[in-house]
Amino acid sequence: MKGIAIGLSNNSKEILKRLKKTEFVKDIYIASASKGDELKNELFQVQKPREILLKKWNELDLIIFVGSIAASIRIINYFLTSKDKDPGVIVIDSKCSKIVPLIGLHQSDNQNIALQIANLFGGEIIETSNSNDQSLLNLDSFGNQWGWERSGNIKDWSKLVIKQSKKEEIFCKQLTGNSLWQNSESAKIINQINEKATEKPDSTFHVSIFKSHKTTWHPPVLWVGIGCERNTSKELIANSLNNFLESGNLSRQSIAGFATIDIKRDEKGILELAEEENLPIKFFNKEDLSKIIVPNPSSVVQKEIGTSSVAEASCLLAAGEESKLLEEKRIFKNQSGAVTIAVAESKNQYNPTHGEIHIIGSGPGDISFLTNNARKALSKCNIWIGYKMYLDLIKPLKRNDQILVESKLTEEKERCSKAIKLAEEGIKVALISSGESGFYGMAGLLLELLQKIKKKSRPYFEVHPGISSVQLAAALSGAPLMNDFCSISLSDKLTPWSLIEKRIEGALLGDFVIALFNPQSIERNWQLKSVLDKCLKSRSGNTPVLIARQVGRSNQSKKFFTLSTIPLKEIDMLSIIIIGNSKTTLVDEIFLTPRGYLQN
Repeated sequence: MKGIAIGLSNNSKEILKRLKKTEFVKDIYIASASKGDELKNELFQVQKPREILLKKWNELDLIIFVGSIAASIRIINYFLTSKDKDPGVIVIDSKCSKIVPLIGLHQSDNQNIALQIANLFGGEIIETSNSNDQSLLNLDSFGNQWGWERSGNIKDWSKLVIKQSKKEEIFCKQLTGNSLWQNSESAKIINQINEKATEKPDSTFHVSIFKSHKTTWHPPVLWVGIGCERNTSKELIANSLNNFLESGNLSRQSIAGFATIDIKRDEKGILELAEEENLPIKFFNKEDLSKIIVPNPSSVVQKEIGTSSVAEASCLLAAGEESKLLEEKRIFKNQSGAVTIAVAESKNQYNPTHGEIHIIGSGPGDISFLTNNARKALSKCNIWIGYKMYLDLIKPLKRNDQILVESKLTEEKERCSKAIKLAEEGIKVALISSGESGFYGMAGLLLELLQKIKKKSRPYFEVHPGISSVQLAAALSGAPLMNDFCSISLSDKLTPWSLIEKRIEGALLGDFVIALFNPQSIERNWQLKSVLDKCLKSRSGNTPVLIARQVGRSNQSKKFFTLSTIPLKEIDMLSIIIIGNSKTTLVDEIFLTPRGYLQN
């Protein structure tokens, strides 16, 4: 994204610095008071806003003004052309308490960016659009969040948006691509019509690989198989592909990537075309290609390279299971070489460079413990995946165009695999853990699975830290973790009990404060007692202990005991136990491990 932020007064400097740290803004400017005020420092460029926009307007995706709305409007008024060409414009007050998406609400995804900034900075977004007030689907922009590209005249899209705002019926004919969007509350008022149904041209948009419709979103599901003579020019390959797509009424915007045989890894024409189109290439060896049944095998190709098909077989392999050969191979020749092209349609989209996975620690319970950084990530993602109970806790933050994908407690691997699959399709996904995702949460498993994917094919991911239940338990009770401490899970489902015992022994030897997670369940009813017996051999029976249960939730509780009086029957998997060390005290229900400040 090419974005800049312009402060209209010196009061905007702090907000500009914060904006510079986001992915939305590359350069920050302070408006100069006169022509002579051209001083620069390491962060701010000092220049008149009009002069900035004269140079940059046509190349920008986003402009953020920090200051007056009226002043911002006067500045941009000279540059405005049409909503499909102008960059998005957002205005923020100098305290970042109000965020106003001014123009480009749909075309530049301004609404979603404004929401992310509002959540990150703790401000309030102010909107007046129909889609916001009436919980309508942004017809001309929602596909961006699903990894699709849009075609059609902006006037035709505007007509659809106007019809929707007037509460007229809107129809969608989806022929391909991910259909999860239809489950959102915003999409429920869209009439879904099947392939054979009669459509209403002025009230229908399509989700399709074809280019003949007026208003269409194009999912990336087409794999182009290419075979060519050595040193065939890029121009011949590109022109042949254009002719091939045109004859089949296929949209270039639906291409997911190219596919060919591995001996073409150094074929200059194919590599240059892929780079120019910013599309991936999948290479397959002759053994795998030979296993694919194709309608047009070639004995000549078989004799020359050891497989009877390159174009048809490679596009089918790239498209994966349940794919279909959409267009059989055609051969194109001229003096610069020869190229064979075929196209297969995949059941699944493929656009990993557009997809993202945000691993979010939602905190111990109440959404007040959710960080602004996590809120920003949630507003960015249109699919939230997680254990139902954890999703329910943050559900009040969900917009009508976002979708929850719920799973059961023991389905961690399935959750992660689902998140990766959706991100590979070009979708932005939030994977939810309770507490802190890196503490016994989903972050570790997801990253293990991502490590198995080649880096260049791996979707973007980001881990957003959360507040752990042990942090909140400690805060509720005092400051028992003020000095060195460790946390140990007593669940031996994934860690051998012998190793857990060694860790307990090490923590006792080092006089660490010990936080115990997953202390006891109906099935695991002896491990906690075993640990406490070990503790009593090294520590006094009067050592203070906290048992906190359901922290951060409406029925949270905290109780203090000593190491020798812990009531085992009151402890379950929703409990956190903090065992003090030799210095920990409990005075008037203040649980404290002193750091030693008063001794100096």
